[in-house]
Amino acid sequence: MSRVRLGDVASESKLKAGDKAGMPTVGLEHLDSGDVKLRRWDNMSESTFTKSFLPGQVLFGRRRAYLQKAVTAPFEGVCSGDITVIEAKPKMLSERLLPFVIQNPILFDFAVEKSAGSLSPRVKWDRLSQFEFELPSMQEQENLADVLWAAQEVREGYQELICECDKLVKSQFVEMFGSANYPLVTASGFVLGFRNGISPSKKGGVHSKVLTLSAVTQGRFDPSSWKDGTFKETPPADKRVSGRDFYICRGNGNKRLVGTAAFADKDYPDLVFPDTLIAAAVDDSKIDRTYLSCAWAQPAARRQIEASARTTNGTFKINQEVVGGVRIPLPPLGLQQEFADFVAQVDKSKFALQEALDNLNATTKKFISEELGLGNV
Repeated sequence: MSRVRLGDVASESKLKAGDKAGMPTVGLEHLDSGDVKLRRWDNMSESTFTKSFLPGQVLFGRRRAYLQKAVTAPFEGVCSGDITVIEAKPKMLSERLLPFVIQNPILFDFAVEKSAGSLSPRVKWDRLSQFEFELPSMQEQENLADVLWAAQEVREGYQELICECDKLVKSQFVEMFGSANYPLVTASGFVLGFRNGISPSKKGGVHSKVLTLSAVTQGRFDPSSWKDGTFKETPPADKRVSGRDFYICRGNGNKRLVGTAAFADKDYPDLVFPDTLIAAAVDDSKIDRTYLSCAWAQPAARRQIEASARTTNGTFKINQEVVGGVRIPLPPLGLQQEFADFVAQVDKSKFALQEALDNLNATTKKFISEELGLGNV
């Protein structure tokens, strides 16, 4: 086993796309954080992207490397300039091992450290290529890749079961409320008040954690999704995350994400919510929060939100008036709570699956770190 730099055993591919007609197109938004597989892309007839990638190469999100985006490509396509295309050097690094060399927290920490730029930091290949790790022989690399891809299959099995839990909840919602003729109530009828968030300032010396949009757009509230923000003065208490509030995305470049929402699970006094989110203080005596979360994501509510969204410079936006006017069916509170009890039971199974998945991820990361001599993760 010898210690190498990433640039010794891998290189940046600079292939340019020729005829792009019909080729899959990949942007940063298609790379899922923490995943080693590319699962989403666009089949666009027109694209400004000129960078090409081939099967087996790794697509590394070089902008905001703290998002930990690096996936292996299953086909040929074109991608954003904010993606670095990395390929293994033959007979030096296993192509099957490369995704796991790249997709690890030690490398991403290194990438963040080597990034340049304040608003949208990027890391160049000549800096990323200096990352050092221990590399075993080719045969040992293939054996290691076998273990890691087997673990990946187990990981995907857990993820599929978690998705089945979500499908079960959706099915129960439709069964309980889909065919009944309950009165339609606007959101303003069960919301005590709305508040927009606050924008960080380019000037000022007060720092605070600011939620990012991904904190609410992934179907659940994620308090770990934040970035540092600078303010002229300490943000007031009503701009801090509260456990009673329903946080709604009021602006996004993806129309399907505008209006997506999630409840905070508790108060987070150290977290500020930005002006791209609307906080709705919900009256619990009128609507159950579990019921609301599911009803808000139903196609009928989504159609209302997307029909009202207006685009400005490529960003789709809604406002408090639009949110307050969204109508959803309001069954008796007791029936809502019956649904919530069902969801709580499903969530127990989902929690156990997620715990097993988290343990597998932690074990895999530790295994990679030990095998590649990366130290503690």
